[in-house]
Amino acid sequence: MKKWAFVSDFDGTISKKDFYWIVIEKYYPEGQELFKKWKAGHIKDIDFLSRIFTSIDQNEEQIIEDILNIPIDEHVPNFIRKVQENGADVYILSAGTDYYIHHILKKYEIKNVTVLSNEGYYKNKNIHMNIDPEHRHYSERYGIDKSKVIQELKEKYETVHFAGDSEPDSHPAVHADLTFAKDALQNILAEKGVPFVAVETFKDVEEKLKVEGFISHE
Repeated sequence: MKKWAFVSDFDGTISKKDFYWIVIEKYYPEGQELFKKWKAGHIKDIDFLSRIFTSIDQNEEQIIEDILNIPIDEHVPNFIRKVQENGADVYILSAGTDYYIHHILKKYEIKNVTVLSNEGYYKNKNIHMNIDPEHRHYSERYGIDKSKVIQELKEKYETVHFAGDSEPDSHPAVHADLTFAKDALQNILAEKGVPFVAVETFKDVEEKLKVEGFISHE
């Protein structure tokens, strides 16, 4: 059994802004209404994202430029290197799409990270998602079932840490050994009675992991 895995959500956790908001603000103002319907529970997460990502209508160069401008927590590249140096495998677990995550990892030269997300690809001026209902991690609502992924990793690792920021992250948080919660996830987990460590940035996560002995003090 391997020792330790660190798993993080991407949108709103590693990034400071969800990619769908960048698309809505720049190319698809109608998405504001769609967002309200989604938050009210009238649309599934995966249907909401599919609608947004297929409403960009730009060539791939422009889309990649927009992706590379996604603001991220500045400490993330350094944090991931430190976690890896201390013997952990790092995973990014996202109910968005791997299409933009891979571009960000390349930009910041973040290596040896496994991305578990909905497969995305560029076609006809938009980003499309390839969802496989037969996949063992399939979720009808999110495309990928984060809880299943964490439970699977727990069979391979002694310790699995998880970081997230919103409702989809509340489900895997139940199974992680320790969850680092940002923003809305803090209240959701508090209401559910699921233990968590409240953080604002990955600097906070690193400090806690030092205290817990997972990251060595330099």
